[in-house]
Amino acid sequence: MTRRGVLWYIEYMADPVIIKIDDDTWRIENDGVRFFLLKGKEKALLIDSGMNVKGVREMAEHLTDLPLILLNTHGDIDHVGGNDEFPSFMMHPSEAANYYGMQKRIGIIDPVYDGDIIDLGDRKLEVMLTPGHTPGSIMLLDTSKGVVFSGDSIQDGNIFLFGPMRDIRAYALGLKRLEKWKGRFDIIYPSHGTFPVSPSIVDKLIDGAKRVMRHEIEGHKVSVFGMDVMVYDIGCAKILGDVNEK
Repeated sequence: MTRRGVLWYIEYMADPVIIKIDDDTWRIENDGVRFFLLKGKEKALLIDSGMNVKGVREMAEHLTDLPLILLNTHGDIDHVGGNDEFPSFMMHPSEAANYYGMQKRIGIIDPVYDGDIIDLGDRKLEVMLTPGHTPGSIMLLDTSKGVVFSGDSIQDGNIFLFGPMRDIRAYALGLKRLEKWKGRFDIIYPSHGTFPVSPSIVDKLIDGAKRVMRHEIEGHKVSVFGMDVMVYDIGCAKILGDVNEK
C-alpha cells in the first residue's frame, strides 16, 4: 500500500451524497466516511456527524420532521465534524479523553453505556461497547431490522490501531463480544469501506488481529499523520498498527 493508499480519505473531497436504504434509513457518504440517519415513530437518530459536512443538522432535518438526536460511535475527528450543531450528543464516557483531549473538541456528552437501549419509537437500538480502535467505540444493533452499525471497528478498509488510546489486543477482545448478538443480525453497515458487509467478516478480523499479534503477518512501514506506522494485510482488511508492536 502506498502512502496515498492509506490517506486516500483525507485527500478525497466532495459534497455529501445521501442514499436512501429503506423508508426510514439513510446513509450519507462524504470525505471517505459514512454516517447514517434512522427514523422511528417518535424520534430520528443521526449516527455520527461526518468530517467536513456543513449544515449536517439542517440536512438531516430535510429528511425528517421528527425530533432529531445525535449519537457518535466514537470521538475521532471524521465522525464528529458536525457535533457543534447539536446542544448535546450521545457517546460512551470512555471516549471522553479521545474527544476532548486528543481531538480537542467541545460539547456536552450524554453518556450511553454497554447494554443501553435507545428507543426511537417502534425502533430500538442496543448499544455494545467494543474497544480497541478507540477506548469508547460502540456499535448499535437495530433490533427491528437485524442490522449492526459498526463504526470503524468492522470494515474491509483500513483499521487504525496505532497511536495513543488504540490497542490491537483490546480490538480482538472487543470484537469477540459480538457473540452476544449471534443470530440477531444478518448484515453490517460500516463507516468506511464496502457497504454493506457480511457478519462473516467478524471472525476474519479477529483471526487477522491475532495473527498480527503472533507476528505471523509481515507488515511494511508507511507514514501516516507524520507517524511511522506498520500496515498488515490480513486479507479481509488492512490493520494499521504501531511500529514494534508487541
